This record gives sequence, structure tokens and C-alpha cells, in this order.
Amino acid sequence: APPECPLCGEAAGRELQQHVRARHGHLLGAPGTGNGEQLYECPMCSLTCTNIQILEEHVDLHLEEHNFSEGTPLTLKCCPEVGGNIRDLELAQQLQTEEDERQRSEEEKREREEFKKLQRQYGLDNSGGFKQQFLKNMEREVDRGRMQPFEYHKRKADMMESLASGIDDGRTKTSGVIEALCKYYQSENKDVRRVWLSAGVDHFHSSLGDRGWGCGYRNFQMLLSSLLQNSFYNDCLRDTTLIPSIPKIQSMIEDAWREGFDPHGASHFNNRLHGSKAWIGACEIYSLLTSLRIKCQIIDFHKPTGPMGTHPRLFEWILHYYSTDNEGGAKVVCTSKPPIYLQHQGHSRTVVGIEEKKNKSLCLLLFDPGCSSQQMQKLLKLNSDGTGLRLLRKFVGSLKEKQYQIVAVDGVLSLEEKAARCRASQVLTSEKIP
Repeated sequence: APPECPLCGEAAGRELQQHVRARHGHLLGAPGTGNGEQLYECPMCSLTCTNIQILEEHVDLHLEEHNFSEGTPLTLKCCPEVGGNIRDLELAQQLQTEEDERQRSEEEKREREEFKKLQRQYGLDNSGGFKQQFLKNMEREVDRGRMQPFEYHKRKADMMESLASGIDDGRTKTSGVIEALCKYYQSENKDVRRVWLSAGVDHFHSSLGDRGWGCGYRNFQMLLSSLLQNSFYNDCLRDTTLIPSIPKIQSMIEDAWREGFDPHGASHFNNRLHGSKAWIGACEIYSLLTSLRIKCQIIDFHKPTGPMGTHPRLFEWILHYYSTDNEGGAKVVCTSKPPIYLQHQGHSRTVVGIEEKKNKSLCLLLFDPGCSSQQMQKLLKLNSDGTGLRLLRKFVGSLKEKQYQIVAVDGVLSLEEKAARCRASQVLTSEKIP
């Protein structure tokens, strides 16, 4: 509706100023009372002015305010400069609003794309899990002539049997490496002052079904393979006598969540891992081990403690872990300690030992799920120069990620201790090394 005149209430249209001058111009010249001076009274607020031009400008301000409150564009014929400035301001505000909306829309689009990218990266995009990826990659191998159709059907049948039983098919397993290392260090490697090795560990590497996301599960298989060889953990693992497949491990973690472990972490995965390609990390390994009544702890090396972004405190902690209760004078110490789960952004590995060189420097020995069975088999027949050890050795200068976490096993929990840790995990925090 067109704005009404503030003086007579009639519809004045867009040219409110013209209406006021045509219908009420006599009021602008109505003199007020004064002491010999000519005074002019505002017909809207009774303000008195000594100059008719000042009064007109004052009345225009009233009309501008009235137009603005009615949502009508301002049209000031009596003061084009002011009117032009206001129109420029409105245009600038409109352009700024449009620009803000455009940037907000682009930012929301970027956030959606980034979120989808992270979902794909961490296997939360509902694109299928181990089984779907395994079949898809085998089909690709057949198409490229790298796999014969009969082999495809045999491996598919083996995979389906493995999924049905929940037991890993053992195709990616290499056993006996720790024993080969113990034998090698006893006779060779003169630059090593002492070496501590974990209890026996089988190596597992990623397969066609979990390539790109399965390292956490493969490292759990390595850790479990060592625990299953230690009679101390028989009672905890009486229901897990063989190495579970990756889908089975996913179900086991979901079972731990249902018991109440780490509800915050579970919500990150929408309480579901099975049938996905979701990455797992130290918290999921901790929850699973604790649900099995295996005592463990997470240690968080949350920042570098040495020059050039290195983590010497990480190496010192691992040395202490293996050497405690294993001092003695022997050059090669084959301990009963389980291996250590080592996590950093984007990957995880398994620590199976540590070397102390004659110059006092330290070197970790790591099993990497990215190493194939063919590579690991070479370690079973180490030659005198130990060149194969390059697969395992990591010096202080080699580990320069911003943050590392480890999960270290240290005994068995009673039922009461397990329940207490379950309650505590609802606000789970790792111990941070300063």
C-alpha cells in the first residue's frame, strides 16, 4: 500500500514530499511566536526554526523517516544529494547481502563436499565393506588378466567360507619372523649393543578386501596372534581361539560398544562398523581388548619432544616397556611382552622390538600391514648384512608425525576391574606424555 501522509492520512504515493508541499505547503510558512524574530513551526513536531530553508530540510527528514518505516524507497526532490547518497547506501547494502549469501552458499557446498570426502576416506559412505571390496577388486584383476576365472571362483568360495565362520583365511599371514630375528641378532649385527624382542607375533598384511583402510584390524590380528600364544591370557581368550576375520573384528567392537565401552567413539561410527570400510584407531583397540578382560592402556605422545619434530620420548617409553624385568646381560632378550599397537594419523603399525646401538641411539622394529607376505618371507632367511631389516627398522628421525598413540597390554582384568574401566571409558582419556 502507498504511504499515508503523516499530516492528513491520505494515500500520498511515492512522491510524499510533493503531496506535502501541494496540500500542506501553507503550514510550512506558518510563523511561530517570538520576540520580534520571524519563527517557523514544524507541522509535525512543533519545532520552531528561524529560517524557512532550515524548516524545509527538517520536514524532509520527517518524511524520509516516514517513508523508511513504510518500506517505500526514499525520493527526496528537495535534497537530491542526500537522496542519492541514501540510494547508494541501499544499493551497497543489497550488494553486500547478496555477496554474503553467495559466500555462505559456497561455504556450505564446500563443507558438504569435504564431509563426503571424509566419509569416503574413513569408510563411512555406505559404499560397502570387506566383502564388496574383495569381490570388486577380484573382478578388476580378472578383467586385467592378472587372475584366472577359476582362481576367482576358488578365492570367492574361500572368502565366503571365512565370512561365514568368522575366522581369517590366513592368506596374508607370515609366521616365524620373531624367531628368525632372535637367531640373526645372536650371531650377527655387530653395531647393535642390545636388542629386546616381543613374544612371538604373526604378521598380517592388507588384502584385496581391506586395502586402503584395514591397517587397524590387521594390527589387532598381529597383537592377538601373540596373546593367543601366551597361556597367561587363555582364560580371557577362551572364546577366541583362532584369529578372527575383519568383519568378525568389526562385530566384536560393536559388541564392546553395546556393553557400554566408549559411547562417544561409538557415536562417531553411528554404532556400526560391520559392512563398512570404517577406519579404527587406538580407542577402538582399547575398547575391544578391555571387553575381553585384557588389561591395556593408551599412551598419547601428543607433541614432538625432540628436534626437527621427532619423538625421542616415544622411543624411551618403548625401551622401558620391553626392558623392565628383562635387564640381564644378554645381548638378545626375547621377552614375554606382547607387541605394541602404534597409531598415527592415517596409519598404524605394530612394534615388535627395539634395538639399542653401541652409540646409545634407539631403533624400533615395526611390523607394517602394508608389507606383503613376499617381503616378510625374506626376513625368515636374513643374510649376514641384514639388508632385509630395512623393512622393520625405524630410527628416531624416521617417525616425525605430529602425534602418536600406543596401546600397550599389561595383564588381565578381573570382572570388577573390567566393569570399572567400562564406566571410565564413557569419559575415556588417554595418558599424555608431557
